[in-house]
Amino acid sequence: MWPSFLSLVSLYGRYLRRCFSAAGLSQQVIHIDDETTIAFWGPKPKPHKSTAKPSLLLLHGFGPSAIWQWRQQVQFLTHDFDVYVPDLVFFGGSNTKSAERTEVFQAMSVGKLIEMIGVKKYSVLGTSYGGFVAYHMARIWPERIEKVIIASSGLNMRRKDNEAMLKRANVEKIDEFLLPVTAEQLRTLMKLAVFKGGGRQMPDFFFNDFIHKLYMENREQKIELLKSLTLGREDSINLSPLSQEVLIIWGDHDQLFPLEMAKELKGMIGEKTRLEVLKETSHVPQIEAPVQFNQLVKSFLCGS
Repeated sequence: MWPSFLSLVSLYGRYLRRCFSAAGLSQQVIHIDDETTIAFWGPKPKPHKSTAKPSLLLLHGFGPSAIWQWRQQVQFLTHDFDVYVPDLVFFGGSNTKSAERTEVFQAMSVGKLIEMIGVKKYSVLGTSYGGFVAYHMARIWPERIEKVIIASSGLNMRRKDNEAMLKRANVEKIDEFLLPVTAEQLRTLMKLAVFKGGGRQMPDFFFNDFIHKLYMENREQKIELLKSLTLGREDSINLSPLSQEVLIIWGDHDQLFPLEMAKELKGMIGEKTRLEVLKETSHVPQIEAPVQFNQLVKSFLCGS
């Protein structure tokens, strides 16, 4: 394994942290109770009173910690919003002694965090696994959460959809796909998650460094998170509509959750829902088409 000073992953991680700091955010840690600690990036304390901005919560997907998934959104959206970017439990610096592992527990943990920070009203944007968490937060606290954005998140996943995804990845268990331990497994994940290349031709030592630095920590607990999902385990869909305005953003070539799922989800999640499809993107449109993605988010949140 390459030492940290030669590791491209470590170097890029430092760059990401500088980008978050330059956008006016600081890394913070809060103990939300006796068992759970949440690390997050939020606005730096201001010495003088300033005009309040609307608050926006960004929830990452199942993969590397939050800074790896939201850089281009943070750099764009902090001009108009107070942006909060937590690491979900068992990702980055967030942890718990609790035995709870469901995405509902994640939602409750983030909700406690935002309440302790003192944010009364906010909108939430979640991608993939973070979309599951965002949905439950909006369902639990409709009076606090103003608008909801769901990106590439198969809330309406059935058992057959999960089986089809495993077949596309050519694996038997979901952790072999979402928590790769070999360079070849990571290439498979990138092939399905990214439309154009995604660096799949990089040498094995780079992928192994990426896996070691970003996928191995809390691996067993993350497997437990996957096994404890409440959505997508049955043959039928049990999804309550949301009362908020909802924007769904999807890549037209998403191979984890195909576009047909987004079209179905639009009709299920609430009457005030619209779907935007980004061309030539797959499962991470916020990374593949950041300009379009960011403009959609800003327009939706700033609209009446």
